[in-house]
Amino acid sequence: MKLATVCYQGHVTYGEVVGDELADLGAVLGPALPTLKSVLAAGALAACAAARDAAPRLPLAACQWLPPIPNPGKILCVGLNYDLHRQETGRDAHPYPTLFTRFADTLVGHDQPMRRPTVSAKFDYEGELALILGRPAWRLEGQAARDAVVGYAAFNDGSVRDFQNHTTQFTPGKNFPATAGFGPWLVTADEMGAIGPQPIETRLNAQIVQQARLSDMIFDVAAIIAYVSRFTPLSPGDVIATGTPAGVGAKRQPPLWMKPGDVVEVTIGGLGSLRNLIADEAPV
Repeated sequence: MKLATVCYQGHVTYGEVVGDELADLGAVLGPALPTLKSVLAAGALAACAAARDAAPRLPLAACQWLPPIPNPGKILCVGLNYDLHRQETGRDAHPYPTLFTRFADTLVGHDQPMRRPTVSAKFDYEGELALILGRPAWRLEGQAARDAVVGYAAFNDGSVRDFQNHTTQFTPGKNFPATAGFGPWLVTADEMGAIGPQPIETRLNAQIVQQARLSDMIFDVAAIIAYVSRFTPLSPGDVIATGTPAGVGAKRQPPLWMKPGDVVEVTIGGLGSLRNLIADEAPV
């Protein structure tokens, strides 16, 4: 299934993407399961499938895409998880994943603007695979860790590089509002299949700037969940972005920064494409 969260005529709902329509599962299941996150927490994907035929259809052209999970309890991101990217940054290899956190207000949906802050012109793209937890995960390993993933989505870990590099801690450069694209939808793990040779590609203004395969990740999905769940309990709806390939703008000569008016797209085999316009920071 492709599951999405949208706003339609001022009302936020969720449903299954079917062609150019959304089967509005929220209209059917909403009283008991008001959000997609609540569906995951209840382990109710079967209820979604059962409600599909009875759900009213919404034209996707009239919907505003929101992040598939707009309010994750935790958003964890893996840095330096493709070796060519690690090499282009000049960093040493490490036996454990490099991790940092994001806040929920940094996320925007498909076709929504990623916002370059007024305090910086060094706004960079990072196309990534995101995984979404479908069950609690605490000190899981191997197949049990993989089974905790309910689905996958494309992610653009938009990075404000000068703030990221103020210290060795990445947090400031990763948490300006509306800097990360996420979506358009969550593709369930059974439909996505095993993570392996699927291509991942980032395009800026239709030019390919990043290209790799998901099998190039240093730490795979199971290894990431095993490490993270050793120190923090994960819950349904939590999101982990798994790292970006080589080709980031900061390491090009000259550097390639995103600017207002640009269009950035992240395409992953089996998931489709996430597209965002770059715009100026919105007034607070």
